[in-house]
Amino acid sequence: MIASPVLDHPGRTHQRPIDSRCGVCGRHTKNTDRVMRHFSYETVDVFTDQPLAGNPLAVFADARGLSTDEMQRIAREFNYSEVTFVLPPADPSNSAQVRIFTPTNELPFAGHPNVGTAFVLGRHDQIFGRLAGETMRFEEGAGLVELRLTRDGATVVGASFRVPRGLELGREIDAETMARCASLTPQDITSTHHRPVFASVGLPFAIAEVASLDALGRARPNSAAYSEAMARYCGPGERFSAFFYTRLSASTERLRARMFAPLSNIIEDPATGSASAALGGLLATLDQASDGELHVTIAQGVEMGRPSTIEVTAHKDPGALREVRVAGRCMPVMRGTLVLPS
Repeated sequence: MIASPVLDHPGRTHQRPIDSRCGVCGRHTKNTDRVMRHFSYETVDVFTDQPLAGNPLAVFADARGLSTDEMQRIAREFNYSEVTFVLPPADPSNSAQVRIFTPTNELPFAGHPNVGTAFVLGRHDQIFGRLAGETMRFEEGAGLVELRLTRDGATVVGASFRVPRGLELGREIDAETMARCASLTPQDITSTHHRPVFASVGLPFAIAEVASLDALGRARPNSAAYSEAMARYCGPGERFSAFFYTRLSASTERLRARMFAPLSNIIEDPATGSASAALGGLLATLDQASDGELHVTIAQGVEMGRPSTIEVTAHKDPGALREVRVAGRCMPVMRGTLVLPS
């Protein structure tokens, strides 16, 4: 029996049988309509000014009507590192509630989803009937995230966000564990500036400095080593994600990084804003000589063929980290409609 779509009202389609007579017995069958739900989405490449580079993100700018289970299944369908679902805010003084899903779980906070979601919403005329404005506030699991749009003339080209929490430093991690996770030797992990350590501004990462660009290029995730590290260092419900970086000069201004999280179904991430923010805060805290502002440019995704550029600025008062902000550009890529049964 062939079905044809019949427009019911905007956003819904009935699937009605053209011929409701059974092709086998010839008797009429019951004519039952099925309402289909439509959800628009956009995909953007984040932390890049070139299409098909950076970190891809799918944004559902109006996710009303989707259940948590459906959001998780949609994220699994896209199989991007994250997908965001935008809902009306609980507090009307904020811009929106934003829920962030990886293919396997929901996150309380993440970097490139915030930049990409602000970019998408900033290019819309309104967010749930209100003007977007140059600044936004997103309600997320980790807290309130404040964002600013980046423009080139009148055109929105990116966004920046202030991390929702201060820098939290956790346990140090032995170099052997970090090396095994990246299929490197302990000699490839340097402790010249700091030992491998957990750092978080809303989402925890194991951060380690690699001795050379060559060693960083040789890194490959070892899932068995990640499982061992998670059992040793993580609590219930936590997953072990590792951020490796190296210095491209003697200063901290230019870095190259890679992030692996195979236990979260992310073999490698092209750009990790939350880990970059934690690293920027860590480096600013270690740099006792400078107050005021530390700016770091982090290149990531190069080895994957998806080069990304993440700008991190850490603001310091004398002896204390005051604020960390992450900025990046975005490129629109696709628009589409997801169709689900009611």
